[in-house]
Amino acid sequence: MNGVRTDIVSLRMSHCRAEHAAAGAQYHLAVLHYRECLEAAERREDCRAVEFFALKLAECYDAMGLPDKARHFRALACTDGGPLLG
Repeated sequence: MNGVRTDIVSLRMSHCRAEHAAAGAQYHLAVLHYRECLEAAERREDCRAVEFFALKLAECYDAMGLPDKARHFRALACTDGGPLLG
């Protein structure tokens, strides 16, 4: 796939890096890793993962004071598929 890492281990590592960065209020770094996760989820055509990572990006952008970007990713997460958790 053109050298793009899409395996589940790589996705999990990016997710862990993003969570660690967000926990340390390093939102620019968290966004970088969450976007990697989002792109991998899109390539895998995993709608639930796309929703999850879009919401994580929205949270980061809210924390960064960028409500327009947050709104964009929140809209990306809105589907008719029901709640993400539960």
